[in-house]
Amino acid sequence: MEVNPVYHQDSVRLNDEMLLINKAKGDPERFGPLYRKYHEQIFRYVHQRMDDEDLAFDVTSQVFMKALINLHKYEYRGVPFSSWLYRIAKSELYQAFRDRKGRRTVNVESMHLFCIIEDFEEDDNSHNRQRLFNCLSLLREKDLQLIEMRYFEKRSYREMGEIIEITENTAKVRTFRALERLRKLFMK
Repeated sequence: MEVNPVYHQDSVRLNDEMLLINKAKGDPERFGPLYRKYHEQIFRYVHQRMDDEDLAFDVTSQVFMKALINLHKYEYRGVPFSSWLYRIAKSELYQAFRDRKGRRTVNVESMHLFCIIEDFEEDDNSHNRQRLFNCLSLLREKDLQLIEMRYFEKRSYREMGEIIEITENTAKVRTFRALERLRKLFMK
């Protein structure tokens, strides 16, 4: 699987990021570079899960406000700072859904659907795409989240584990099981 450079960083970039984090921990006024680096990415993550753009902006603002307030609690764990932000975003999304009793939505681009369909069948047609979309909507929230992170966002299992607070190996196993459930639904 191809690694998405937006979500994955080498050791030099991680070290540079740690410098930014340490500066921001010492002076909240220096949080700006981290905000600018990750705002669009976190907003897209939030917006993909809800149809309301204004609400997505509100939730994203909450994510960064909580990150700034709790920056002193951040601990480096070998993955990008964004993993911590995604955990906060996940929590804020769930809170927004509870507060508004909203339904989660999935924005799925044709390219991503095609990649998953390739795993199921060789031929690509609109019927299979629609079947896959219907099957995705039948998955449990946790299964859908794993598939989104792995196939749509191209995240490593390590980063997935960090975001949803499980081990890397557990992320692999759960993703495999989620794909098996999706495959069974698709083959019905």
